[in-house]
Amino acid sequence: MTVSPSQKIVLGSGSPRRKQLMEGMGWEVKVIKSDVDETYPDDLVREQIPIYLAAKKAAAFADTIRDDEWLITADTIVWLEGEVLGKPVDRHEAEQMLAKLQGKTHQVFTGVCISNRGKSRCFSVCTDVRFHPLDPKMIADYVEHYRPFDKAGAYGAQEGLSPGFNPLSEEERQFLQEIHKTGLFESSLAVDPGMQVPIIRSLNGSYFNVMGLPLVELWKEWQAFSRT
Repeated sequence: MTVSPSQKIVLGSGSPRRKQLMEGMGWEVKVIKSDVDETYPDDLVREQIPIYLAAKKAAAFADTIRDDEWLITADTIVWLEGEVLGKPVDRHEAEQMLAKLQGKTHQVFTGVCISNRGKSRCFSVCTDVRFHPLDPKMIADYVEHYRPFDKAGAYGAQEGLSPGFNPLSEEERQFLQEIHKTGLFESSLAVDPGMQVPIIRSLNGSYFNVMGLPLVELWKEWQAFSRT
């Protein structure tokens, strides 16, 4: 099975991880960037927030996309006990976020919008992530080494796994086998063997969702939308 679309795909995101995942899946993508105000109404919760922001980003690019192009925008949030953890502004805030997350289970929501010819299809995916108990030194070491200031919740899944731990869901494993991209998980890892900080204890759901783009669901939704 091949998942490389014949249509032109535009990624409305400056995230190098989303670009890496889409190209790793076999898609050729053009990246466009824009500073979009990422505020949202106070009454939104959980998956409503990233869906709203992904749609907001899509609207910002609407006038620049040609009819033969498909725009993909996305937003990811970390949700912990009713609180949204966005991107930390500095080292102190990053350490505060990780201190809140340590030893607990939280949810990662990614909202995605696929747009073409003035129409959009938006969806969201949720993954449960549980952290190991972390002491202040582990937190400080992680922040110092990986500087996660561009990541929701101040961490990246690809940076926080124990050696040999493969958290791919069964659906993700099967999907990568079908598209002959079984090495995509290994190539996604950003771990320096000399400085591993295994902060993630378990992951239930899509690993790629925690990285910022749920590939299996993106492929299914794009297939369905492109046929309408």
